[in-house]
Amino acid sequence: MSTIPIENLTFQFPDEWRVMQYDEWSFYRNRFKDACGGNKAIDLLVMNPDDQTLWLIEVKDYRLHRREKVIELWNEIALKSRDTLAGLVAVRFNGEEPERTDALRSLGSRNLRVVFHLEQPTKHSKLFPRSFDPAKIQQKLRQIVKPIDPHALVVERNQMERVPWAVT
Repeated sequence: MSTIPIENLTFQFPDEWRVMQYDEWSFYRNRFKDACGGNKAIDLLVMNPDDQTLWLIEVKDYRLHRREKVIELWNEIALKSRDTLAGLVAVRFNGEEPERTDALRSLGSRNLRVVFHLEQPTKHSKLFPRSFDPAKIQQKLRQIVKPIDPHALVVERNQMERVPWAVT
């Protein structure tokens, strides 16, 4: 298993999968992040070689900290997805190895999926409220990213049956 920590979570993927933290790529950080008025990045790019699916995974963990951004969650995920895909195209043409090869492989995928991993407190409290309805976020996300993935998912640790990896 390949394991990768994101926020306070640990993601576990099959060994043969390619797992990349796109927001840590040197091309993104040094050249693309501030281009065209600014670009956002998805947390993980994950390639499943068996079915040639590229997974764009964004992670938010609100168990210990409240959300302070004004933008709606689904809009933030949509912008990050769009900007990440644009960044992959730019890396493919203007990046350096090995990121260029990873971008080329990613863009050669047959399937593209968007997943928003959302963790909230299990119990509602005033200090750490369970503020977001995952079903509503998933509905809005699917509407806005329909051309990218009409079946976008919102998942949390206790609902991982819809994705082929584990989170602890």
